[in-house]
Amino acid sequence: MKNIIECKNIKKAYGEGVAEVVVLKGITFSIQEGEFVAIMGPSGSGKSTLMHILGALDTPTSGEYFLDGKDVSKLSDEELADIRREKIGFVFQAFNLLPRTSVLRNVTLPLIYANMPKDEREVIAKKALTDAAFPEAFWSYHSNQISGGMMQRVAIARSLVNDPALVLADEPTGNLDSKTGEIVLHTFQSLNMQHGKTIVLITHEPYVAEHADRIIHILDGNIVTDEKNKHKRLARNEKDIPHDHT
Repeated sequence: MKNIIECKNIKKAYGEGVAEVVVLKGITFSIQEGEFVAIMGPSGSGKSTLMHILGALDTPTSGEYFLDGKDVSKLSDEELADIRREKIGFVFQAFNLLPRTSVLRNVTLPLIYANMPKDEREVIAKKALTDAAFPEAFWSYHSNQISGGMMQRVAIARSLVNDPALVLADEPTGNLDSKTGEIVLHTFQSLNMQHGKTIVLITHEPYVAEHADRIIHILDGNIVTDEKNKHKRLARNEKDIPHDHT
């Protein structure tokens, strides 16, 4: 199994001289294709900085970061943008959907920007929505007409359309109640187990992290534990949780 992520002695500092603040202090780990990994830590631990580096939103001060075999540690902003578009599917806490636009069009947007023909992008978008367990009956709804949990699954579907090497989810249940969050976590587990997607989940919640197969715990810029999760929580299916769609 190949490594999708390889971090070698990643350090990140802000400022210079006496004003320098070291946020990451030599992070080393790898994630294999098909793994579901949670990176967990409290506010100020460095996990958000690490997420930005993993997502090619920033580069380390020193060290090496390989994503799907490519060294992205020292790329230009333009090259980082290409990596984000080609290799990474993002899922954010705030969903980042266009409110008065249909679910289907929201999912097709990355493909529109990539100048893909309409018939091809709709086929891909519909498959992504199906893979994200989003009900077909709601594909024509505007995103502001559906529940928060459904909006997040639209965002998950959108993250899949470019067939990324990595799905990177930053606090994806942060704006959801616990029952709706379970649905979203079930979606990630299904994408990982049934479709083999490599997923990295950033969270400060131990309960959320326990849904992953492996948990990397960061504190004060260092990895303090990196262990297989022997007590993985299986999230409940949407069918098991009564909720209001709209």
